[in-house]
Amino acid sequence: MIIRRKGDIVGTKGDASGKLWHSFRLLHKEDGMQVTLTDSILEAGFEMQLWQKNHLEACYCIEGEGTVEEVDSGTIQEIRPGTLYAMNNHDRHRIKAKTQMRILCTFYPALTGHETHDSDGSL
Repeated sequence: MIIRRKGDIVGTKGDASGKLWHSFRLLHKEDGMQVTLTDSILEAGFEMQLWQKNHLEACYCIEGEGTVEEVDSGTIQEIRPGTLYAMNNHDRHRIKAKTQMRILCTFYPALTGHETHDSDGSL
């Protein structure tokens, strides 16, 4: 059994942050679960184009409001608490936070913990 508290992640490879975002990567490849679970905060005004070209990602909003845009189609969806969005086809997407958002995300396959977004937004 794995027991891990968010506070245990601070200052470790699972503590990732950038301009207007902070993510706690709670599970990694080395945990043997084959998925990563993150608890992420996107500050109001956050905007980033992302592309999980090597992973499938599912996100569940538990706080705040924003939008996610499918870059290829231009379709924009409202995100608010209780909304799930998943990049099941390695979709390029743009996430914007209208207010501070808290999002729980899973990545498959699991992250090692050292990944960073490339210049094209890919992970």
